[in-house]
Amino acid sequence: MVEWAAGTRERFVWREGGLEPLRTEPHAAPVNYGCLPGTLNPADGAEIDAVWLGPAVTVGTVLELPVLGLLHLLDGDHKVIFGADAQADAGAQAKLLAWFPPERGARLLDASGAVAWLESLNSKSV
Repeated sequence: MVEWAAGTRERFVWREGGLEPLRTEPHAAPVNYGCLPGTLNPADGAEIDAVWLGPAVTVGTVLELPVLGLLHLLDGDHKVIFGADAQADAGAQAKLLAWFPPERGARLLDASGAVAWLESLNSKSV
């Protein structure tokens, strides 16, 4: 579920099955940002965050693209990265990394790292 379209400052949040306006950010999002409804990241108690590389997508759109990787953060609030083609989205990946301050320790893991992290969450909920 896209909550914040690439290139825009208007941010929404998914709550209780619907989108609500959240706030206007000082800077535009470098990628499409949102969440995976129905999931839970124990690091922040909210849905798992997701980013979709590529052109801007309308807020509220549900996208189904291949998992490209994981933006791994030191605080555990990782973001699953989706996109059509990792090679074509190399510039977007660089913008994504630059979006996070150095103290968050942002680094990219490949698709297998993303899948392993998601599976580890599933095994903890059983």
